[in-house]
Amino acid sequence: MATLAHTVSRADPGGGTGTGTPARPRSVRHLGPNWYAAVMGTAIVAGAGAALPFTATGARLAYQAVWALSALMLLALLVARGVHWVRHGDQARRDLLDPAVAPFHGCTAMALLAVGGGTLAVGREVIGAPAALAADAVLWSLGTLVGLTAAAAIPYLMVTRHRIDAGSASPVWLLPLVAPMVSAALGPALVPHLPAGPWQQTLLYACYALFGMSLLATLLVLPLVMSRLLHHGPLPLALTPTLFLVLGPLGQSTTAVTNLAHVAPGVVDASLAPAMDAFAVLYGVPVMGFALLWLALATAMVVRAVRNGMGFTMTWWGFTFPLGTCVTGAAGLARQTGLGVFDGLAVALYALLVTAVAVAFTRTALGLARGHLPAPPRPVTP
Repeated sequence: MATLAHTVSRADPGGGTGTGTPARPRSVRHLGPNWYAAVMGTAIVAGAGAALPFTATGARLAYQAVWALSALMLLALLVARGVHWVRHGDQARRDLLDPAVAPFHGCTAMALLAVGGGTLAVGREVIGAPAALAADAVLWSLGTLVGLTAAAAIPYLMVTRHRIDAGSASPVWLLPLVAPMVSAALGPALVPHLPAGPWQQTLLYACYALFGMSLLATLLVLPLVMSRLLHHGPLPLALTPTLFLVLGPLGQSTTAVTNLAHVAPGVVDASLAPAMDAFAVLYGVPVMGFALLWLALATAMVVRAVRNGMGFTMTWWGFTFPLGTCVTGAAGLARQTGLGVFDGLAVALYALLVTAVAVAFTRTALGLARGHLPAPPRPVTP
């Protein structure tokens, strides 16, 4: 299997000059859709933090600062990617036809959704509730539209245009498929703000439909990923962090069902709300259990990769957003069950999330400052 990764060499801190001196900043030609993962990972620190049982003023201020940073990152990246499409349309089209890069277009939708969700969760205390609601409504609608497009278009391209080698299944394939699940998880926050009756019910059931399409698509891909690992061995070192992407649909689907069950009373028929509540627990607890099992496996594989010399690449952002979804999933289960053990799990996972974001953010900032990011992708072969 050959694939691509944006790599920063340990041996050349100067960014590829071979002299240890800063390299010239690269153009946006190689600013791929994978960069939206940095926005996702940063934004979910605020969104997941708001779901924790911490109400201290200092914590809220920290969440607000991180949300503001993620919003600025999203704005800057949207502009830069716009320039990329205008000035380097050939590269943008090449990215769509590259099976190693195309799935990252799902990150665009998830970045929009994550910042929108953070705006309503913590940004309302900064810009006011009406502005936060309007921003979230726009970002959720746009993110959902982009996510649905990616969920349909990327598999279509994989079938009709991409040439995929046998045994090359990758966790990256999940990225466009999990985007609708993010919409399903964040859409319930908008339900109470709609007129009672059909409007609220339509959005609630639409989120369940988004949950279903993403879940079933994920169930088709996960066996391929596991089969690839069992029959072809570990992923290349630079791609090992992508194993954490499997946590995304697991944590996000748990978040979705718990959030949907939370807003269901008063929106759906009185006989359905208890069933939704029961489904949230009966689905969420086993899935969270599997998420913890996969976290242990993925962590062991990362430790192995580090011992074998894994250096920093932009795939390190794969550690962040999936962990954040497990935080919100555990927090949702704590709310639904009333069990403090899920609160404890959410806090522990949040500590891992903050650590992962701090490391990835610092290494990315250094790469940008030294001028060797964004860099052209290098082929990676196991």
